[in-house]
This record gives sequence, C-alpha cells and structure tokens, in this order.
Amino acid sequence: MKNLLQSLAVILMKEFFRLFAGLKIDWKRVIFAGALMTTAGVILQMFLLTDSLDMSSLSRPITNVSDKSLNRISSFNQTISEDRNKRLQLISTDVPIVLANSSLQLNLSVPGMPDTGPIPTGRPRRRKKGGNVDNVSKVLPPPDPPSVPVPYRLQKFISSLTPHEALVYAKKEIAHPPEVIDDPDLYAPVFRNLSVFKRSYELMELILKVYVYHEGSRPIFHVPHLNGIYASEGWFMRFMEGNKQFVTRDPEEAHLFYLPYSMRQLELKLYVPGSHQIKPLAEFLRDYVNMIAGKYPFWNRTHGSDHFLVACHDWGPYTLTQHKELANNTIKALCNADTSEGIFVAGKDVSLPETTIRNPRVPLRNIGGLRVSQRPLLAFFAGYMHGRVRPILLKYWRDKHEDMKIYGPLPSRISRKMSYIHHMKSSKFCICPMGYEVNSPRIIESIYYECVPVIIADNFPLPLSDVLDWSKFSVIVAEKDIPKLREILLAIPMRRYMAMQTNVKMVKRHFLWNRRPVRYDLFHMILHSIWLSRLNQIQIPES
Repeated sequence: MKNLLQSLAVILMKEFFRLFAGLKIDWKRVIFAGALMTTAGVILQMFLLTDSLDMSSLSRPITNVSDKSLNRISSFNQTISEDRNKRLQLISTDVPIVLANSSLQLNLSVPGMPDTGPIPTGRPRRRKKGGNVDNVSKVLPPPDPPSVPVPYRLQKFISSLTPHEALVYAKKEIAHPPEVIDDPDLYAPVFRNLSVFKRSYELMELILKVYVYHEGSRPIFHVPHLNGIYASEGWFMRFMEGNKQFVTRDPEEAHLFYLPYSMRQLELKLYVPGSHQIKPLAEFLRDYVNMIAGKYPFWNRTHGSDHFLVACHDWGPYTLTQHKELANNTIKALCNADTSEGIFVAGKDVSLPETTIRNPRVPLRNIGGLRVSQRPLLAFFAGYMHGRVRPILLKYWRDKHEDMKIYGPLPSRISRKMSYIHHMKSSKFCICPMGYEVNSPRIIESIYYECVPVIIADNFPLPLSDVLDWSKFSVIVAEKDIPKLREILLAIPMRRYMAMQTNVKMVKRHFLWNRRPVRYDLFHMILHSIWLSRLNQIQIPES
C-alpha cells in the first residue's frame, strides 16, 4: 500500500511539472492535481507514522508553581476514604499553607488530587423586589471574593472535614505561620504580628461558614439600625445577612451561629421611657434563646459557645443577664467592653468599635485629615459631661492653654467659626475620655480624621486589639494621670508623633464601613476577631 501511494504521488508531481514546462497552464487541472496531492499526503502520513497519538497528554492538568507540593503526596481520593481519625492525623502534619507573598499565591500542602481548575462561580441570582433590610438604601452587592486564588483540591480537602476538624486544622496552621516581613496589601507597623494575621485571615476566607438564624420578628430582628453612634451593630447585621461568601444555609456545616438582633431596635421597641427598667429587654432575649434551643439542636450541643451576637448599645451586656448561657458562653461583640463588670471577658469576647454614621447613604463623608503642618492645636475635646472621667478632664484643662481646646458641649459661638470635625482635623491629638461606659465614638472618629487618639478609659480592651498594636497609633492615658495630660503629650518627640500620625492614616482602612464590604475593612475585621475567638475555644489533640 505504501508503494502504491508513493507511485501515485510521483505521477502527480510529473504531471504538475509537465504542465508548467509548456508554459500553458490549465488552472482547473492544477487545482485538481493539488487536491489529489493533499489528500494523498494526509493518507500517506497516517500509514507512515509508527507511533499512535497519545491523547492522554492533552488531558493532563496544568500545574501552578504554588501547587507543586500538592502533586508529591498520594491521591486525595484514597485519603477521603479513610477513617475520620486518620484524617485528623493528616491535619496534624506541620505543613505551610501561606507564603510570605501570599497576596499573590498560596503554597498549600494537602493530599494530592487532580487539579480540575477553579470552581465555577455561576451567574449571581437577582434579588427579589422588596427584599431590602432597611428603608434607607437597597441591599448592597455581596462582598468581593478572596483576592488570593485557592486551588480546587484544597477547597475539596477542606469541604471533606467536619466543622471541628477544619477549626483544628486552621488553629495548627496559624500556630506556625510563615514569616511575612512586608505585604503590599497590609501595613506591617500597625499589626501585632503580621504573619499570624495574614495566615489567620486567609484561613477565615477559606474555611469559615456562619449560619444565621431566620427566626425573630421585625424590627428587633433582621432590621439593621444604620445611623448614629450605635451603627456598628446595624452595619454588621446588614453585611452578614447579605453575605454569600461566609453564610451557609446548612447549619450542619457551620462553624459559628449568628443571633441577628439589634440592641438599638430592642430598646426602641420594648423600653418604656423613664422607667429605668431594662429587665423586660433581658427577658425577651432569654425567651428568644430558649426558643432557638428548643427548635434546633445546635445551642444545646455546645451550650451556646459557638454562637455569637453583636450589640453596640450601652445596655448590650446588661440585657444578657437573664439567660446564664447567653451571658457566659456566647461570643459577645460589644461596644460596651468593660472588663470590670464581669460580663465582658477579654480573650473570649470581642471589643466592637463604636462608629458614628451621620448619613447611611454616604458613610465615608468627610473622611480624611490635614497634614501635620496644618494642625496648630495640641489637643481637642468637646462633649457632654457623661460619667466620672470627663468632669475631671475639664477641671484640669478647660481654658488653661491656647493650644488645648477642652470644652464641654462645643459652644455655638465656637462652632460657628470652627466645626467639631474641623477641630479634629486641626489637632495633633484628640482626647477620647470614656462617658457613661468605657467606649466612645471619638476613638474611631479621631482615626477617620487622622488625629492621634488619646484614650482615657481604664478596664477597656481596645477594638481589634487581638491583631492591631494600638501603641503604634494612639496614646493610652490612665484615668489617674489626667492631671499630667499635657506633660505626657509634650513628651512625645516629633519624630515619634509623625510615625504615629502616619500609622493612623494607614490603619484607617480597617475601621471603615464601606457601602459594600471590602477586604480588610471593618466588617471583615470584626468577623475575623469573632473567628479568632472561636479558634481560641478549640483544644488541639496531642499527636
């Protein structure tokens, strides 16, 4: 057969050259001859090739540099068929999950399995009309997905673990983070340990699932209060209930359970003005938790230790006292984080930043500040005489120095010339004394306007202090040292102040309520603190 095809090809070539030799070209015959030669060449190659086409080479997965370590380990399909106890042994292997430059890639070591590429995200579903969670503005789009691409095999591995196993895995990984000296997405000087935070945050994005209870009537439940000094609880509720990344509809796969009530709405609905009785509010929450415990097995399974609530009202801690497990076991994210009262427990509970939102449609209006050279005032405070600290502050420093503007309520004759916000933007230090309770919205306002906060509140764990180093961007003054306040501030060298003011600018992004959640913003930072609190409950089994 080969000889026949070769002879046919020779004849066709001779005919082709004969036609051109006579300089008389019959193009129809040329085209026909060319078609025959092409067909003959294809058939000839099929018979002459001795090796068959290896189709398997076309289906081999493309391996990223960050996935090389995954392919060195045995097949994940074998691992997934093993007993759960063996899987826990797998978790205990000390392997890195995040590189120092993990904002660009992950170096993940888990049992190998074929890489089928990224998980398809599909088209987002449209929201139904009338599904707004409040009457201020429409529900915002879901948060951005993690900017770090996660290999499908790792997602498959994590999804095969029980919630407890996944938390054990995360806690072990965080205990031995790869060193991160510098990161393009994060400003290292404001963090206690950037390496630990980086790994913990990425594991939160990869693992954490929250179940939000649907029970509870509006407006106390599921209606966020978005303006005023209690806005933090409302904005968190809004973003949590509208979240697609962290929220799960299957409570069996949840690592945390969210009790979605608003302390501010509870006060507006049930408190009788002038009665000075908040016991009815506490009884209402007691009955709600008992209903949840009776309807679902999850509360009784852990006695509420994997449940959390978010309350920014001053009364938040006191409305929990009628239910022992609610007060003692749940993770409480509270603005009123006073460790001296025996309700808030540092290390278990979360100190919630108290933020003032004047216009929910434009939450970041007026954010920003002036250069140091445009801040002639040394210190500024204006506010009502709430609590024990502020009267002492005014006693020692009101009208004592031209560069220290210390007022009660800002007088109208002053505010007409220079607003409250302008005072903050024109001051090097903003005094933030406690009021009736330890927290004050001035702390976050100072950061918004790039004024170094001076915090005067004993027994107050500062917000996000599990990951942020407040000594780098604030001054902490004990209540007993108020008479030495000016001396303390003047003793800070200009070089150190310049560094602190720069740090205030850089840490500001972690305290912002954006119109839609952004990576590392206040919504995610609060959720991360709750995630860390949950991990602190986990006991690592000995190898």
